[in-house]
Amino acid sequence: MWRAYSDMREANYKGADKYFHARGNYDAAQRGPGGAWAAKVISDARENSQRVTDLFKYGDSGHGVEDSKDDQAANRWGRSGNDPNHIRPAGLPDKY
Repeated sequence: MWRAYSDMREANYKGADKYFHARGNYDAAQRGPGGAWAAKVISDARENSQRVTDLFKYGDSGHGVEDSKDDQAANRWGRSGNDPNHIRPAGLPDKY
């Protein structure tokens, strides 16, 4: 998961967030049931902390709720063993 996060930061490519979520969860799940479990725990903690941050930043406007739901869908996609390239944005360098 850390490699996917690092690649996402390095790529800094608009629209690639969901791909990197899926890829990180996919990579972790490929390590077995423990990897899939760890990916779920980490992903859920990250999304929950992001919701708290958004609440303090934007108030109770619901800002970011849809994005969080989309992130979690991408997380589940990858953890389920589905190919993250299915949601890879066009034009993202092959390096990633």
